[in-house]
Amino acid sequence: MPNSAPPAFDLTAGRSDTLGAEFLGEGTNFALFSDNATRVELCLFDETGGQELARLDLPEMEGGIWFGYLPGIRPGQVYGYRVHGPYAPEQGHRFNPSKLLLDPYARELRGQIHWDDALHGYVIGQDDQSLDGRDSAPFMPKGVVVDAAFDWDSDRALRHHWTQTVIYEAHVKGLTRLHPDVPAQDRGTFRGLASDAMIDHLHRLGVTTLELLPVHAFANDRYLVEKGLANYWGYSTLSFFAPHAPYLQSGRIREVKQTVRRLHAAGIEVVLDVVFNHTCEGNELGPTLSFRGIDNASYYLLSPEDPRHSFDTTGTGNTLNVAHPMVLRLVMDSLRYWVQAMHVDGFRFDLASTLGREAQGFERDGSFFNAIRQDPVLSGVKLIAEPWDVGEGGYQVGGYRWPFREWNDQFRDDVRAFWRRDPGQLPALAERLAGSPVQFDHSHRPASSSVNFLAAHDGFTLMDTVSFNEKHNQANGEQNRDGHDHNLSDNLGAEGATDDPAIQAARLRRIRAMLATLTLSQGVPMILAGDEIGHTQQGNNNAYCQDNEISWIDWARGGGDIQGALAALVRFRQETGLAQARFLTAEAKPRATWLHPEGREMAQADWDDAELRCLAMLVEWDQSRILVLINAGEDAQFALPQGEWRLCIDTSADEISCNRPVGGSIALPWQTVMALRR
Repeated sequence: MPNSAPPAFDLTAGRSDTLGAEFLGEGTNFALFSDNATRVELCLFDETGGQELARLDLPEMEGGIWFGYLPGIRPGQVYGYRVHGPYAPEQGHRFNPSKLLLDPYARELRGQIHWDDALHGYVIGQDDQSLDGRDSAPFMPKGVVVDAAFDWDSDRALRHHWTQTVIYEAHVKGLTRLHPDVPAQDRGTFRGLASDAMIDHLHRLGVTTLELLPVHAFANDRYLVEKGLANYWGYSTLSFFAPHAPYLQSGRIREVKQTVRRLHAAGIEVVLDVVFNHTCEGNELGPTLSFRGIDNASYYLLSPEDPRHSFDTTGTGNTLNVAHPMVLRLVMDSLRYWVQAMHVDGFRFDLASTLGREAQGFERDGSFFNAIRQDPVLSGVKLIAEPWDVGEGGYQVGGYRWPFREWNDQFRDDVRAFWRRDPGQLPALAERLAGSPVQFDHSHRPASSSVNFLAAHDGFTLMDTVSFNEKHNQANGEQNRDGHDHNLSDNLGAEGATDDPAIQAARLRRIRAMLATLTLSQGVPMILAGDEIGHTQQGNNNAYCQDNEISWIDWARGGGDIQGALAALVRFRQETGLAQARFLTAEAKPRATWLHPEGREMAQADWDDAELRCLAMLVEWDQSRILVLINAGEDAQFALPQGEWRLCIDTSADEISCNRPVGGSIALPWQTVMALRR
């Protein structure tokens, strides 16, 4: 370190009420929670993060919060921590001041992880009770003090009503990395998301809400890097506040704010996929990067029988201890920061069941969920749960309270099975068309509680669902053992790409019918980015490690005008007000009536007919009547209810949007969805 005198804390100005590094105009307040530490050192670095300039003991501690105010420390200052305390793995403590630690509240990062054995608190090659004394700072990213000032120009949350919401799930990099109309320097970044080309595309589809895969800073796991792969999806969180630096063309967090502001101006909400169930540090054999070295016993769930070991309900090695009040505060502070400082419109919670785990298992009224429900900032934004984890009792679809919505994998599975022509699927299909009331019509929940999807980042794309019978994950380097086998897919005659025009036509026709089922169902439709142009991952259903052309959307694909069909379907859904806030019933309005192809109401014997693959849903409210005809079987003739009907949607036609009068009966070709109005 240089010989110049280090800066000195102003002991009269330090604050323990705000965690992280907060610039206060003339200096910066630093505060870090560690209940079991005995000493905390603040380390200041040069602007590159390569040279440590000073180490200063945080002078004050209250309630486990170590803090101090440094005059003259301004935005751009690079910093980290070294935390002292017992190294006693058998008690759950893994303090090691040789390891530079990232501030959990850091808003911006400088540098990236360079994998080295020195990043581990123990000696690699020995057990985890050994102590490694090497300095990890040369291999660690550091925090950066930031200036929060930004001219939002009256920007505010959009708050699109759930009945009008259409979600588009996308990856920041993969969405624009290959887009020819996005400026080359912006492809794969936040700036690319807000480019004219992307905004125009989302407008054409009718998308209201952009749901982004994790944008919090995350680690590229060492085992993937050593195999020449990468953690592409980002479900390996390093920081809950700082955005992932490679997604910033400018390297500064202002870029995120500028992107959100521009998307809002275009009427598009931004929802973030957030990972609060675990971190990138893995189990007790993982690296010491942040939480483990700050206070392992507070931040993580540990085995009650042997605190040396992590308690893992996520399948990733560790579980964040959200039941701890200061860890819960960290999560809540992060969420509020992204809403208040970054203006995002909501969150999708990865493995949300883990966040509800308390002493007796999953609790729908657990401390995390209750904290959000009462929070004046968070209770009003969009909240979406991935309602499962890998622990016992973790599958909880339908088990959450308002205002949470939930990913509904039963919609995906039942709709795929129906269009694959599996027998006996009509009752399940009717449930999904009606918004899955068996799962969600309780506890005063609205009919928009189910987030319906056909494909998501995890699994087959929609094109691969109609192109492959088996997964093809060889590129992941695990001999095709990874990824699940329950794909409910059907290649329609050839495994993968084919030049057979009949198979190509059948695939496109099924995709259009499936998209019609999605958009004409009650609930909230979610579209996987790229499905509208026939994006394929060549049969890879677990492309989490493929930061390449397997995952990046190839905008040169034509897609057989899937895009135009989807746009017409979304437009029909929005213009007719088909999506209702109340569940459809047989007695009151909005009312749903299920019709047999003969025109009569479905009887129990019809529902029990395993070979029947054709029915209609008649939706009635106020003066509106919508009739949705669905046929996954052979060509059929469908007797229409009395009245003057106009055919508006026909997925078997070259141009699915139409407007022609029909009456009496209508020919319903195989693998077709039609929508009529009266």
